[in-house]
Amino acid sequence: QVQLVESGGGLVQTGGSLRLSCVASKITFSSYTMGWFRQAPGKEREFVAAIARDAGRVYYADSVKGRFTISRDNAKNTVYLQMNSLKPADTAVYSCAARLIGGNYDTPSAYNYWGQGTQVTVSS
Repeated sequence: QVQLVESGGGLVQTGGSLRLSCVASKITFSSYTMGWFRQAPGKEREFVAAIARDAGRVYYADSVKGRFTISRDNAKNTVYLQMNSLKPADTAVYSCAARLIGGNYDTPSAYNYWGQGTQVTVSS
């Protein structure tokens, strides 16, 4: 079956950086829009960023714009999330997701496959 595996999470102090990776298998990776979502304790899952299958379009939540950068390498079946200037409010479990067709880029239900998530903790 389709498998998405995230890595790169961890503990970082305020102002630090992390780079998350998500590698996909058993899909035609270049056919999928890829997204990143996060869920913090006591909060609902929220959209973070998304990138079109050809990398021609990118989308960001207002809360991360200017600090986070999403990119993809279709040859490696991998999508990345570079996170800079991290704040405690960024603490959450970050999950990557793949969307083949339809729906809005910022809507979780529009995505077909999900990774198990990686924990990001930002201390102050």
